Amino acid sequence: MPVHIDPELPLYFTDRGIEELENRRGEEEVTFDWIAERLREFVDLNPEFEIPVERLATWLARLDDED
Repeated sequence: MPVHIDPELPLYFTDRGIEELENRRGEEEVTFDWIAERLREFVDLNPEFEIPVERLATWLARLDDED
């Protein structure tokens, strides 16, 4: 399913990767265990991204927290 972007909104570089992920794998179902393993692999290959990946993982883990 193609993603339609509002031309009035700015397109950030990360949006392109998110769009590709959505277009290529948007219909798949995965577990958080699978995502966690992929994040570990990514950090092993790209240690300079350890802090941003840690922040993303923490944010995802705490989405339902009330505070």
